[in-house]
Amino acid sequence: MEIQQFFEPIPEYITSQKYSSNSFFNYIHYFGDTFPDLKGLQIAIVGLTEKRGILKNDSIERGASEIREKLYHLKKGNGLYKIADLGDLKNGDTLEDTLKAIYSVGEFLIKKQILPVFLGGSHDLDLGQYLSYQRLDKLVSMLTIDAKIDMEEDGTPSERHSQDIILHQPNFLFNYSHLAYQSFLTDIDLIGVLEKLHFDHVRVGNLRSNFQEVEPLIRNADLLSFDICAIQSADAPGAADAQPFGLTGEEACQICRFAGMNEKLSSIGIYGYQPYFDDNRNKTATIIATMVWYFIEGFFERKDSLSFKSSDYIKYTVSLDSQPSVLIFYKSIRSDKWWMEVPQGDQKKFDRTTIIPCSYQDYQMAQSGEIPERWINAQLKLF
Repeated sequence: MEIQQFFEPIPEYITSQKYSSNSFFNYIHYFGDTFPDLKGLQIAIVGLTEKRGILKNDSIERGASEIREKLYHLKKGNGLYKIADLGDLKNGDTLEDTLKAIYSVGEFLIKKQILPVFLGGSHDLDLGQYLSYQRLDKLVSMLTIDAKIDMEEDGTPSERHSQDIILHQPNFLFNYSHLAYQSFLTDIDLIGVLEKLHFDHVRVGNLRSNFQEVEPLIRNADLLSFDICAIQSADAPGAADAQPFGLTGEEACQICRFAGMNEKLSSIGIYGYQPYFDDNRNKTATIIATMVWYFIEGFFERKDSLSFKSSDYIKYTVSLDSQPSVLIFYKSIRSDKWWMEVPQGDQKKFDRTTIIPCSYQDYQMAQSGEIPERWINAQLKLF
């Protein structure tokens, strides 16, 4: 596939600016006069300008460029950068055509083991991000960060895209996790739907009070979809539905760093930025650029092989007086992170789902004779 045909070059007013010698810009390849060589790349930035899925769509088409300006001026972090900015994805004749283009580009990059970072556009475009996995012959786990649960049956695409993902056929979704929603913006019936499907959900207050316990949910994701309306408007006013409450910019960066460190995560999208609603210094663009920076830092700090039979992991066996009679845990020597084994019965099509991320608290719970809720929910999904 000629991937270049999907993209417009980065505007010259951005690439022609003066950047310091140790800036992010000077350590990446970008689509200017020529398209970047993909050989050896690990991360590819993909700008999105599509806005037809949301009613209040002022200036969405400028979002990716505003984020780039801020990101390019940041200093290079750790790691040997193998990063390219491929430019802005061309919009299709219809919204569905744009989703197909995101799907095609995402699938192409993931198959080449290049992690796409989608920037800009409305949040419903994560459907295209999700569809990138459709032909990879595996179940995937999706993590959404959003102040609302976008499952309005009669709503616009941006108001129902999470429902479209969950109901999509063929179904290749193993788990869906929703973090940082706000109760007063969420229909309680939708929470019931997530619980009936044994999907994870954490409202913003609970996330903040026990941040480390949320890390295993982030570590379990194959793809992350982040709507910036989840960040409080004092830090990120640049969204049509910006909220006075929500995550801080610092918490958003921490989530992105955790996501970057997740060895199985293979795509991320940060959606919903509209410069029209931002302040005169484009504060929200700075927040998003910093989130991307921390994600990349996390990526280059990846330590775990996920080869649980290797000497990188210590195996712990906990005996119980109930069924199951034994729970098996693994602790990484390199990162001190924990996983636990979940039996699949006779259905062993997708082996990687048998060992799921957990916390030290889950291990302690098992030692006290209790079965962790994380283990129960995982097994319910496997049978």
